[in-house]
Formats: sequence, structure tokens, C-alpha cells
Amino acid sequence: MKIIIGSKNPAKIDAVKNSFQRDDIEFISIDVPSGVSRQPFSDEETIQGAINRATRALQQGNGDIGIGLEGGVHETSQGLFLCNWGALAVKGIQPIIAGGARLLLPEEVAERLKAGEELGPIMDDYANKKNVRTKEGAIGIFTNGMINRRDMFTHVTNLLVGQYLYKQQHLDKHK
Repeated sequence: MKIIIGSKNPAKIDAVKNSFQRDDIEFISIDVPSGVSRQPFSDEETIQGAINRATRALQQGNGDIGIGLEGGVHETSQGLFLCNWGALAVKGIQPIIAGGARLLLPEEVAERLKAGEELGPIMDDYANKKNVRTKEGAIGIFTNGMINRRDMFTHVTNLLVGQYLYKQQHLDKHK
């Protein structure tokens, strides 16, 4: 089986590898465009980015499964929340979608996002670190390391893979 990951981000690649526990899997990561803003600003936009990454990865990588993972933010009456979504694409069915953890962002981070900055550079500045997006992520900073970006996206990918396996079993039973 060939799984194409629509990202070169190490946290996302590790997340996908964590969710597939078979020896006969080849993982290929390719850089595909999300087709949405560099900083997705709603659940809808973040979901669309995940779907675009999954379907483009499947097409461009010529694999069996395409996985797209996308982080973004979503405005609520309580403030600006970190959000993350994933999509799993296979030929012949609609992409499978799942979302993960949510966390209220500090107002000073939210203000910079609303002013047009992207979360990755903001977090590098806020945490006084480099490449937070490829390591612990904002979730790791704001949970004091209890959950990191790889774990967050592993959870989403597990939701995707679980749905995929359920659908496979369900289809097999009804043939």
C-alpha cells in the first residue's frame, strides 16, 4: 500500500506514520498546495485545505491513499480558537474528514492573526523559539507540552483511518 502525505512538515508525516501500523506500507510525502490562505481563518477554510491536500496528494503521488492535514483558526463568541482538520482520499469515494483539538488562543496572538500575520511566525516570536510549527506547534506551547502537534495530528489521522477501516468493513459486508 502506498500512502501519500500532502505535506513535508515532519509533525504531519510522523502523525500519519503513527496511525498506520502495517509493515507493507510505503509512505511518500509531497509538498502540495492547500488551495486556501496561508493562514486558514475558519473551520470551512481549514477543512477545504485538508481536502485539497489529500486529493492532490492522491493524484500527484499516484498512491492508494492521500492524507491532508491542515491547521487553522476559527472565530467564536469566546474568542479565536486553534483548529485542525484532516482528510483521507481514496479513488471512488468522497474524502473522509475529521477534526481534532480546539484551544482558545491568547488575545495577543489572536490580535496578530486578525492583523494578517500567520500563526507559525507568531508562535516563533511568542515562544522565542524557531520552527515551532514543525515541532511542538502552538498546541504544544499552550498546553505546556502535554500535547504536541504530532500528537494532535495523530489523533485526527486515527479518526480518519478508523472511519476508512469501518467503511471498508461495512462495504465488504454488504457486497
